[in-house]
Amino acid sequence: MKTIPILMYHQIDVPPPKGSAMRGLVVAPRTFFWHMACLWLLGYRGLSMGGLEPYLRGERQGRVFGITFDDGYANNLYRALPILQRFGFSSTCYVVAGLVGQRNSWDAQHGIAQVPLMDAAQLQQWVDAGQEVGSHTMTHARLPDLAPDQKQREIAQSKQALEALVQQHGGVRHFCYPYGLCDVSSVQAVQNTGYTTATTTKRGRVNLDAPLHTHLLLLPRVLVSRTTTWAHLLLKCFTAYEDRQTGTTPVGGDPVP
Repeated sequence: MKTIPILMYHQIDVPPPKGSAMRGLVVAPRTFFWHMACLWLLGYRGLSMGGLEPYLRGERQGRVFGITFDDGYANNLYRALPILQRFGFSSTCYVVAGLVGQRNSWDAQHGIAQVPLMDAAQLQQWVDAGQEVGSHTMTHARLPDLAPDQKQREIAQSKQALEALVQQHGGVRHFCYPYGLCDVSSVQAVQNTGYTTATTTKRGRVNLDAPLHTHLLLLPRVLVSRTTTWAHLLLKCFTAYEDRQTGTTPVGGDPVP
């Protein structure tokens, strides 16, 4: 494969009522099941970023795709984990380290419903079940807006905080830029901190022909929304459809499916 899709999910739960802010980023468990089932039936294996890394580096080849969840919602544990286990898939959940066990307070100003985030015990349960924890900064910060010392805290201290909370083989090695926002100094700080991959919200599949030093810290992902059917997901994963999309997941309102 010359491309590898990394799926970007947020919440796996019963979608909120019509008209709710960011409703599009809540994927129903039944929809998530069929996403995973279709890819499994085609002989593809869903992997965490740690499991996917050798494929991204060109060290291994196979029918694989990445599975990521942004923010660390508790419903990922209750709703997504049983489905992942059913198909033998692993995934990475990017956790906001300073808000473990709290709620998605960064969304409050946009009128987005406040829902529980995994606490330390739940994160350990997630890891013990074969899944992976990655960093999503300390506070879900807009990194380009921060002073250098604040940026360093968000990127480096989140790694340290999560490693103190969760016993995970190899530590926390994978990062996700909140809102998909990053600049040159953010990428440099991510690299200096010791993360080996970093994902964005830029839409598309990973192009394996791109230079390693470029793509591993600026990885695009395949947007999966509430309205993404299994057929639409296959279109996104196995054709150039998603590669032709522009922009990133919006902060407010439903994303483009």
